[in-house]
Formats: sequence, C-alpha cells, structure tokens
Amino acid sequence: MMTPGGSNYEGINESHGADYGIAPESDGFRASPYRKISSLKRDISSNTAVHELLECPVCLNVMYPPIHQCPNGHTLCSKCQSKVRCCPICRHDLGNIRCLALERVAESLELPCRYQVLGCQDIFPYNDRLRHEQNCRFRPYNCPYAGAECPVTGDIPFLMAHLMNDHKVDMHQGSTFNHRYVKSNPHDVENATWMLTIFNCYGYQFCLHFEAFNIGMAPVYMAFIRFMGDDQDARMFSYTLEVGANGRKMTWQGVPRSIRDSHLKVRDSMDGLIIQRNLALFFSGGNRQELKLKVSGRIWKEQA
Repeated sequence: MMTPGGSNYEGINESHGADYGIAPESDGFRASPYRKISSLKRDISSNTAVHELLECPVCLNVMYPPIHQCPNGHTLCSKCQSKVRCCPICRHDLGNIRCLALERVAESLELPCRYQVLGCQDIFPYNDRLRHEQNCRFRPYNCPYAGAECPVTGDIPFLMAHLMNDHKVDMHQGSTFNHRYVKSNPHDVENATWMLTIFNCYGYQFCLHFEAFNIGMAPVYMAFIRFMGDDQDARMFSYTLEVGANGRKMTWQGVPRSIRDSHLKVRDSMDGLIIQRNLALFFSGGNRQELKLKVSGRIWKEQA
C-alpha cells in the first residue's frame, strides 16, 4: 500500500491469526451517526418546559451560564451568541443581556448524560453534567487514522467500518504480525509518512503505527500500538515490537495506549520502539540507499 512521500508499508503474509448569520461549525459528532444526540429532545426523558428552554436554538446543546437573551427574551448559549448577528427566533439585534432567571432555575435540575443514547444511564445535577461528559466512558471516539486530521467520531464498530471504507486501512486477524516498511529515499525524513494497520484479536482491535520524524536534528523512525477502546481495557494487554537484521535486533515491550490519546500524544511521549536512521539503514542492508525495515510483533492478554 502506497503512502504519501513514496513509502510502502506492506504485510508479508506472515500474520497468524436555518441560517442565523453564522458559519457552519464542526461539532463533536460530525460525519458520525450520533451527530445530533446532543439535542435534549432525544437525550432527556423528562420533557418539561424548563428542559426545552435550556436547549440552545442554534446548536441544540444544553445551555450553561452565561445564558444570553435578546430584548424579546429569546435565549441562546454564550458560544452561539458570540457568533450570530441577530436573534435566531425573532431576528432582533442581539445585545449583551444575561438571562439570570433561567440560569438560577437550571441549577436546581438533574439531567441525563448527553451520551444516554449511547448507553450512559447516569443522572447528574445540572452543574456536574459537563464535568462527567468530558470523561464519560460512553462518549464517542475520535477516528484513529493519524495524519489526515479526520473529524469523524463514533463507537468502535462504526470507526472500524469507516477505517476500512474511507481510509482503506488493512485489517488483519491474529495477534502476531510481520510487516515491512519500504522507502526509496530515506534521507528525506519529512516525506516518510506513517502507516496504520488494524489487528483483530482477543475480541478487540489494535492499531499499528509507523512514523518518521525528527528529534531535534536527529531523524528517527518509531513504531507503536494503540488500543481501540478505553485505557482501562488497554491495560489488560501487552505487546512487543522487534526490528533487526544481520544478527542484530531491537525489541520494545509496552502496553498499548488507548485511542483516547492521539497518535501525536503517544509519539511525543516516545512510548514505542524508536530507531535512529543510521541504525534503520543498517538493518535495511544493501547500499544504505533504501529503507527496508521489517517490523514484527505480538500482542497478548495479561493474566488476571
């Protein structure tokens, strides 16, 4: 499979196993089947007038202080108020009026998590709901396909289909693997790009990353694995990565990082197998003018 910059990353078949005068803005669920689950009409079972009043007419999210209103009393959240030119209901020019009465009433409410439709059944006091949602285990995952800044979010089955259909990512069955990264011009590190493969094993999915970047002035290559799920489940597993040739080898053993951590966060923490370019060229053999790194590895489940 070709990657940008003239790189190949290939398997070797050795695996075993309404317009309000506001520009559209990406929300947390763009291109995902869950885009509008923030609407209170879907995620709040108690259909009271106060609950409906707390729904911003622009973004459909629950409003939190400061809640603003137009001179006619129509409310909207502070984020939307800073971007629209007029009231989305009556088209009156907006001022800077706080709706203190609604803010005080809202403080007495208990609301379900916005991810109720995804499985969270917890109820929270109004002021605690946002804090919970930032770490709710039912919140959607970001697409783990690195480099392209993909905005898609969803649950794991949805992201698996998205990776296969939209990013054409390779899927492999089994917990052992043997891949080769090939680059014709290894001296141009900026053009050596990562590749990603998904492994299905133990009823879960794991992402294998290979990246090239500079640490200061030193060009390096790095391989690491991320777990498609939360960190608590990721800690049930360990993995090894190995690269070598000519009677030498380098081995890394670690715990896969959850895809809650971006690939950049994992890379910048150096949590993986790091290979200096000179050593990578030595492992490639030949005249050191082409990179041919064979990366093998294994994933296993730790005993409880």
